[in-house]
Amino acid sequence: MTIQRPTHVEIDLTALGHNYQMVRQQLPTECDVLAVVKADAYGHGAVAVAKVLQQLGANLLGVAIAEEGGELRDSGIEMPILMLGGFWPGQEDLILRQNLQVTVFETEQLQRLEKAASRAGCRCHCHLKIDTGMGRLGVLPANLDEILAQFQSSDTLVLDGVMTHLAVADSENHPYTDQQLKLFLKCVQRVRDAGFSPRYIHAANSAAMFSKVTDGCNLVRPGIALYGGQPFSDHALALRPVMSFRTKIAHLKTLPVGCGVSYGLHFTTERPSIIAAIPVGYADGYNRLLSNGGTALVRGQRVAVAGTVCMDWTLLDVTDIDSVCAGDEVTLLGCDGDECVSAQQWAEQIGTISYEVFCQISKRVPRYYKTEAAANDHA
Repeated sequence: MTIQRPTHVEIDLTALGHNYQMVRQQLPTECDVLAVVKADAYGHGAVAVAKVLQQLGANLLGVAIAEEGGELRDSGIEMPILMLGGFWPGQEDLILRQNLQVTVFETEQLQRLEKAASRAGCRCHCHLKIDTGMGRLGVLPANLDEILAQFQSSDTLVLDGVMTHLAVADSENHPYTDQQLKLFLKCVQRVRDAGFSPRYIHAANSAAMFSKVTDGCNLVRPGIALYGGQPFSDHALALRPVMSFRTKIAHLKTLPVGCGVSYGLHFTTERPSIIAAIPVGYADGYNRLLSNGGTALVRGQRVAVAGTVCMDWTLLDVTDIDSVCAGDEVTLLGCDGDECVSAQQWAEQIGTISYEVFCQISKRVPRYYKTEAAANDHA
């Protein structure tokens, strides 16, 4: 299908490379990198991103579900892939067939994996997740011995890693993070005392990694930092945004004073106004909470959303843009000249985080991938 609608996302793979190198520079040489590409690489396109990360030397890739891992395998990605979210009953054969590593935290999971691996005549590499205070997934320390006993009795299950997840790593120097890490390292010692030598010990996401919370670990799991999102709310790192979200003005009209605009008439012109209609809406991931509050860039100047964001259209007040015309580019996320709309700014306006800003841009918006060598490659 030929795509002619101008609404699109640009993915700067050179910026991705810069961010990966920033991550790598934070780490001791003996520490490996698991690059998180779950949720379609946070909306950036998992296959294209994974291919770049593989070339850059990432040691593992992290996905959430088996289907995401299968997509990468089907696209030719051969490097180790860890399923971070466990798996559903019945997916064992797929996991083994696709040579995926799997996060485990329940005895029933191990039983199903062991049976499937025995049938297939192969081994399954597992990372044991310990719940040290997140309260989400993971075996509780009190139940650790039981699950270790299952590994000890199995010829097909390999305990390749031990991991946990930090609840407040984005709050630097939070005592709860220290509490979690101390408990985690005690559990790691229990794993070793039981006779295991796991290859990987890991706890740090982007925020923890940049806070240097890696003692006792030899693997980190950067996600948001790879895509240029800021791990901390109170200060910015020298990360480069990877995603830009752009469209073009489709239609212009001049309205007199006192005209209502868009659904609900929540915007009324207070002066003779030029209103631009752009072909993007909440079905594309331009959040409806940006109604009457969002901003965009036209000709390097910031303009305001006028009225309610619709499913397929958004209206902008472009009255102050000299010589504005249909076909002018509109930047919803990213930079135009010296002005930028960041994912952090957008997230603050709608009361969320940059992760969601990236992930909510829908599949109907095409992604175009550019590097310094090729600016118009797309998938």
